[in-house]
Amino acid sequence: MQWWTWLLISLGGILTIYTSFLAWLVIRGRHEDARALATFIPDCIVLVTRLARDPRVPRRRKLLLFALVAYLSLPFDLVPDFIPVAGQLDDAIIVALVLRHFVRAGGEPMIRELWLGPERSLALILRLAGPGSPDANPTRSADSPHEA
Repeated sequence: MQWWTWLLISLGGILTIYTSFLAWLVIRGRHEDARALATFIPDCIVLVTRLARDPRVPRRRKLLLFALVAYLSLPFDLVPDFIPVAGQLDDAIIVALVLRHFVRAGGEPMIRELWLGPERSLALILRLAGPGSPDANPTRSADSPHEA
């Protein structure tokens, strides 16, 4: 088989699993969760676009966003996208690392302001960004040695 055949089969499989999971959420009566999952990727695209256009974002961080978009749009990655799950996982990790950089640099309020999706999705993004921002762990004391 040619590479594009594997790519189409992989994309079809991922789409089938994704659609099945959305249908399962709807059948179980979890409409809000289904909506959050269905709009998560478009909401992330809108967030990155709004961050790139915001005049408050420093030029270096905008370059990081453009590098992220370029990486995601390239046909070759660290792990090729035609490899099921692992191919998409490396993309998700790169996105999480870029958002982590934004949150750690004090951009959590701006991310909250520019996010259009459900609050639960935003909470997931901030949780993926991990600890390290002053707002991410409210129990940390102000004189903690872990703060930058």
